[in-house]
Amino acid sequence: MKPAVFLDRDGTLIQDIGYLRFTREVALYPWSIDAVRALNQAGFPVVVTTNQSGVARGILTEPIVEDVHRHLSKLLDAGGAHIDAYYYCPHHPEGTVEIYRTRCDCRKPGCGMIERASADLDLDPARSFVVGDKWVDVGAARAAGAHAILVRTGYGATEETEPQADLTADAVVDNLVEAVSWILRQC
Repeated sequence: MKPAVFLDRDGTLIQDIGYLRFTREVALYPWSIDAVRALNQAGFPVVVTTNQSGVARGILTEPIVEDVHRHLSKLLDAGGAHIDAYYYCPHHPEGTVEIYRTRCDCRKPGCGMIERASADLDLDPARSFVVGDKWVDVGAARAAGAHAILVRTGYGATEETEPQADLTADAVVDNLVEAVSWILRQC
């Protein structure tokens, strides 16, 4: 089993614009390709884990989420970087689409996506890192036994000002490239 880096999507890898419904709305941060490529070159599997409650709310469909991920992969591939796998949670307990209206273990801060990716890709969560812009990302890391990094992009700067009494990140950094630098120094 190998260590991996689990990245949140919106606000961490790409700009968070709310519910992302069109591939033309995907906007990578200027450092995202370099950051992912550095992880690839260091031998880390890179896995995106993202809550997509817009599916449960009837705003998005699963094919839209999958189209966005294919488009994101094309953008990264053009820069010599790649994502090894994408996992998303389409559920929400207050969703309007009945089949997705549920409490689940995959919705962050649950660690179901990390556990599923770890089983599928032979990954070791205890030696892995989770990077995200919200406390739910840190919570998912803790639930999986992984290291947690909060980035200040997306909602991260606001989240940092609202600390959680029972939850701390291993590091709080400005953006994904600083998170990658922190990860590489740990290895």
